[in-house]
Amino acid sequence: MSESNCCAETPACCWYTAAKEVQTVSTTLTTSDMLGAWKVRWGFGRMEYMVEPGLYAIGSPDGNAPVLVSANYKLTFDVLRQSLSGMDCWLLILDTDGVNVWCAAGKGTFGTEELVSRMTQTGLAEVVTHRQLILPQLGAPGIASHEVAKRTGFNVIFGPVRARDIKGFITAGYQATREMRMVEFTFWDRLVLVPMEFVPAMQITMPILGALLLSNQFAARPFDKVDITAYTGAVVTGSVLTPLLLPYIPGKAFSLKGWLLGLGWVVSLLTLSRRFAKGNLLRSAGQVLLFPALSAYLAMNFTGSSTYTSPSGVKKEMERSLPLICTASILGGIMLLVSHLFGRSKKQ
Repeated sequence: MSESNCCAETPACCWYTAAKEVQTVSTTLTTSDMLGAWKVRWGFGRMEYMVEPGLYAIGSPDGNAPVLVSANYKLTFDVLRQSLSGMDCWLLILDTDGVNVWCAAGKGTFGTEELVSRMTQTGLAEVVTHRQLILPQLGAPGIASHEVAKRTGFNVIFGPVRARDIKGFITAGYQATREMRMVEFTFWDRLVLVPMEFVPAMQITMPILGALLLSNQFAARPFDKVDITAYTGAVVTGSVLTPLLLPYIPGKAFSLKGWLLGLGWVVSLLTLSRRFAKGNLLRSAGQVLLFPALSAYLAMNFTGSSTYTSPSGVKKEMERSLPLICTASILGGIMLLVSHLFGRSKKQ
């Protein structure tokens, strides 16, 4: 293994192994990196935000340098390399289709087969003299450690949950404290994930609101500001408020939590606007059925972002909740359409 001339596309240098060129990456994020992270947090270009899988170098690693394994989701890659400032190590990046470690482990892309295959493709056994791999703890569901050892001769060590603890973990002789193993999901953790739920929901909401306003041209009872507010509030309740207030809402199922907040929102709005009155009962009943169901569905989507759930738990909740959500949505939607298209106009 020898150091080559600097790579043309980066200020860092590259290394050559028997397998291929290994690029050295910086631990300092550029303005472009930070802008890219902001964009993907808001749902723009999310599925294209990835790096090339393979072997990378941090600092000036040698054959004794530790090997850290991670996913090719660029946001994950950037957080990891930023936390390794001042270290000399190797990064083995698996092809997870641009999905983070935890989700990819559940889907199987951060798995034993991909790990073994990537080690072979990069010639990792020829790069390092030791036989140890440090994998993120959240990747454990996808990795069969005994199988990796059997097929490659490398032992798997599961590192801490958070990238910022890696230095301390390695310095302590690969020993993790209780805090390093603890999975947190704080208010801030939930807040940074909310835009990924809210933006897609609003992208669907805008055409629907446009269709409602267009239908007012021939509806017997036009959709008014209370109807629009009820619908928009249900979207915000399911995609924003439920994730933020997750630990404080009664119930275990995300869909139930969203439904409870959605019901509280709709009933409060209809009460304040005096919609529970004669002549409005069909429309109000439709809103009480439809909008909490919408909040429940949007809240259930957050199961894919939460550390509170497991793949089996998500599957069980969907099997139980989706039929109820669909039934309430269909019945509520029919009631609202009948009320607006055929009901008599009534001044509010």
